[in-house]
Amino acid sequence: MSAAGAIQGVRVLDLSRVLAGPFCAQMLADHGAEVIKVEFPSGDETRRWGPPFVDEAATMSAYYQGLNRSKANMALDLRVQRARDVLHDLIAQADVVVENFKPGTMERWGFGYEARLSKEFPRLVYCRITGYGADGPLGGLPGYDAVLQAYGGLMSVNGEPDREPLRVGVPIVDITAAHQAFAGVLLALLERTHSGRGQLVDVTLFDAALSIMHPHTASYLQSGQVGRRTGAAHPTVAPYQVFRTAGQGRLFVAAASDAQFAALTDVLGIPRLAEDPRFRRNRDRMVHLPELLAELEPTFLTRKAEDLAPALTARGVPAGPVHDVEGALSAPHTRHRSMVVQDGAYRGIGVPIKLSRSAPTPPRAPAATGADTDLVLAELGYSAEEITALHRSGALGPEDTPAD
Repeated sequence: MSAAGAIQGVRVLDLSRVLAGPFCAQMLADHGAEVIKVEFPSGDETRRWGPPFVDEAATMSAYYQGLNRSKANMALDLRVQRARDVLHDLIAQADVVVENFKPGTMERWGFGYEARLSKEFPRLVYCRITGYGADGPLGGLPGYDAVLQAYGGLMSVNGEPDREPLRVGVPIVDITAAHQAFAGVLLALLERTHSGRGQLVDVTLFDAALSIMHPHTASYLQSGQVGRRTGAAHPTVAPYQVFRTAGQGRLFVAAASDAQFAALTDVLGIPRLAEDPRFRRNRDRMVHLPELLAELEPTFLTRKAEDLAPALTARGVPAGPVHDVEGALSAPHTRHRSMVVQDGAYRGIGVPIKLSRSAPTPPRAPAATGADTDLVLAELGYSAEEITALHRSGALGPEDTPAD
């Protein structure tokens, strides 16, 4: 395998903060792109989202560390004109720009994509990540993951039927938007090989939230049926849920077909249920779900999750223990799939996209704010005198300069 990465030679300017943009840029870096992250001198606000922190001085949180590996880091105070001059030079050498400022921010600094950058740099791929887009009834509003989980309907179908709607326990809308931005950038780069032109990649948290609502959106568009909360259970398949087992264990079982249900009942020692007219087909099991659970739950309580999981899997029934984070990260298969990577004291989640010939680049621990500023400027062609002048102008600091 080549250690170069599939997109070696692609230059990415990461102007983003918090989650969706930085995660997108990190994924590009994982696959070989040269990524420069630009932060205000005070740093991305997520550096302070802790504990836990990576260092005793609390200058880098675990949250920030998980989204910003393998990037060069430079500090620019973009409220200063000289800093914006440097930004222009950075854009001039970039293949891709990723930003998630509030709509209108780049325009206010003189870097609007439509008005300037698309004309001055026609090969540039410009990825804009916003909450709701730049126009429309909600255009320009800032986007927050939990608000979009609520607005996009996700919270309405998450949680127990008799309880309040719940936020998903991870920032799933931001994460989805990051993956969509990553895919959009790659699509635009691929199209550029034919047309020679870049284009705008327009990703919103609003679109991302709606895009992950299957099957509830499909059901509503077909039948008008509004999705409901079903806890850990599936809304249209049974049994497909968490079962309590002997001890403190929990086991998720996904018997999605009639054959799998028959195998489940056989492993549990109650094969008669597969011949019961109330449970013979999935549609029957859904109609008689309370009666089905009354039969299954006592039996699960007599077996241990760690014994049942391999027994069911061997019979073709998808099943797995409900791990906490420690259990998931320490599982043997996690190590086998290289899903925890390390660079010295840094440890992070591995690269989920594996290619047969193009290996991901080795991870590099995230850098301190502005750690590579002088190096990046030198590579842009700035002389030592010019770099010193930039420092004196305030374009690169001071460190306690508040961000916009």
